[in-house]
Amino acid sequence: MENERTPEQLVAGLIKLLEPKPNGDDHFTGRKKRGGVGRVFGGQVIAQALLAAETTVDADRPAHSLHAYFLRGGAEDFEIEYEVARDFDGGSFSNRRVVASQQGRPILNLTASFQRQQDGLHHVDAEMPDVPPPEDLESETAVRRRFAETARPEARHHFLAERPVEMRAVEGRHWTNPKPAPPRSHSWFKAVAPLPDDPRIHRAVLAFTSDMTLLGTCALPHGLSWARGEVMSASLDHAVWFHEHFRADEWLLYATDSPWSGGGRGYNRGRIFTRDGRLVASVAQEGMIRKVVPKVQD
Repeated sequence: MENERTPEQLVAGLIKLLEPKPNGDDHFTGRKKRGGVGRVFGGQVIAQALLAAETTVDADRPAHSLHAYFLRGGAEDFEIEYEVARDFDGGSFSNRRVVASQQGRPILNLTASFQRQQDGLHHVDAEMPDVPPPEDLESETAVRRRFAETARPEARHHFLAERPVEMRAVEGRHWTNPKPAPPRSHSWFKAVAPLPDDPRIHRAVLAFTSDMTLLGTCALPHGLSWARGEVMSASLDHAVWFHEHFRADEWLLYATDSPWSGGGRGYNRGRIFTRDGRLVASVAQEGMIRKVVPKVQD
């Protein structure tokens, strides 16, 4: 494709996008996505809000969890304003509340918790899934470009867009196969070029990526996909727990499952592992998901 950016340029653009600009008095502005069209990606808003909150907390207190509610869809035509409330600073923990607004209307509420690093009881009861390594899987860029040839015209740009995070799906993407499947999926992901050593950036990139593939998990048993115009979907809430140190520019495995869907909603969970099997983050999300009823032609 013409005018493609290098991996380094894509990652630099992602970092610039996710890092909000300070406006004084715990107010920040999130940039617009370059070439963005339509609705703002939820992972972008979550990551910008998290970094805004982290700016107001001492560096020795990394984020260990975030909980977000999506109130209404944002538009990629406008920047996003973030207001941070310093609700709590204790001996070990801090808490921040963030309201993301666009054109004077809130689009997301996020609460993040931070902890001074300390020793404690430790156990892990999460086995690394036995899946092929990323080197054995086709690049999703190739899969997306191939699918774009037959995709709905209004969705084609989504599949042709350059991506600063590379993903490789073990089972293949739901939008490529209409056959019903178990509500479980596995994807490897990492930034396409090295990231700075700042752990805040790695947490932001993981939070950004955690909104990918997750909601689609609850559609797998039904063989439906938004890409084929078969469902309407939108994230309602999203939570991330950061467990251990990781790098988002090294391969991470995102294992997702959906225990339940009903009433126009789908509940999804995710676990994120390093290649050596460490569980470094957990995710949970509920989203709106509705089957599109085809219009009857007169």
